[in-house]
Amino acid sequence: MKETLFLGTYTKRDSKGVYQISLDTDKPELIELNHLVEEDNPTYLTLSADKRLYCVTKAADKGGVAAYQLNEDGTFSFINREVTDGAPPCYVAVDEERQLVYSAFYHQGSVASYTIREDGGLELADLIQHDGNGPHANQQGPHVHYADLTPDNRLVVCDLGNDSVYTYHVAPDGKLTETARFAAEPGTGPRHLVFHPNKQTAYLFGELANTVTVLAYDAAAGSFEALQTVSTLPEDFHDFNGGAAIRISSDGKFLYASNRGHNSLAVFSVADNSESIQLIQLISVEGDFPRDFALDNTERFIVVANQNTDNLTLIQRDQTSGKLTLLAKDIYAPETVCTFFVPAND
Repeated sequence: MKETLFLGTYTKRDSKGVYQISLDTDKPELIELNHLVEEDNPTYLTLSADKRLYCVTKAADKGGVAAYQLNEDGTFSFINREVTDGAPPCYVAVDEERQLVYSAFYHQGSVASYTIREDGGLELADLIQHDGNGPHANQQGPHVHYADLTPDNRLVVCDLGNDSVYTYHVAPDGKLTETARFAAEPGTGPRHLVFHPNKQTAYLFGELANTVTVLAYDAAAGSFEALQTVSTLPEDFHDFNGGAAIRISSDGKFLYASNRGHNSLAVFSVADNSESIQLIQLISVEGDFPRDFALDNTERFIVVANQNTDNLTLIQRDQTSGKLTLLAKDIYAPETVCTFFVPAND
């Protein structure tokens, strides 16, 4: 079986935008790297149910989200770009029920919502500016890094700069109203989070503290409560590291997080009640700066994007133990910082 993996990139050196590569799960190997879309710094991307590609875009001194339609022949047709003043965002998510797109603006410290037009193009619906800071040198102001849906269709937003996780009510027209705010430990630097399949627990990755915090989610209030915090690094590692991506297996038994600096994936087992985790493995990604990674549709494999060394790493996953084994490390992919497997039913 062949699976399609879209790659978002920086375009500072050799990359020309959005790429795709195929994972042959029978061999297994990554093959057929192809350039799909010429775009400036499409560092994060996603695909809607209507097969529209939404990716980060940079246009001169403006940034925002670009929209493309996936054609039957596998090519993409440009629809539009919706940009605002300042640096581009760093995250993009689709809200299928309300036909909205969300983005997180790291440099400006703001979160945006966009309505999806009938043709798949975007129009800005709301832009919320955060404030505040934290004790770390990278926390001189707000830095929104993640904006995606909770299991009950609120919007949850991670702000690395002010150590906060916000929950927003989303109106049908895309207007955002804050309903709750979780204060992480100072210096945590909330980057991304994932929810357990039971919808009652979330796992917050702190980029600056290199920790995963287990959070209980109160759906009635949209609020979070910290239950446990665990490091993603070995005790004897004291060099630079920045936490990056975090994923969970669909059975909720194993959690994975990438370390940029230690250049590893941390593997955690998840307790049956989902309220605690335990580090069970650290495996090298065989590259530098693993900004993102993804489990394939079978969840038998993980593909890691190493930004600084322009390589993808293919790793096999034991679905019973959750542990990982290196398969290949020399797959060229320039400046890759986002990995997105096209769902198997697409």
